[in-house]
Amino acid sequence: MATKKAALACTVCGSRNYYKTVSEGKKGERLEINKFCKHCNRYTLHKETK
Repeated sequence: MATKKAALACTVCGSRNYYKTVSEGKKGERLEINKFCKHCNRYTLHKETK
């Protein structure tokens, strides 16, 4: 399987803080992780963007 580089964006402020390599196997499901946002200064949910 091929891997691609996906950006993780904060759901509160929308800033793209993190990049992660993900496999292209599952279409339709986007990655969701609780990460620290330096702009909001707290832990928020980050979702994979296009």
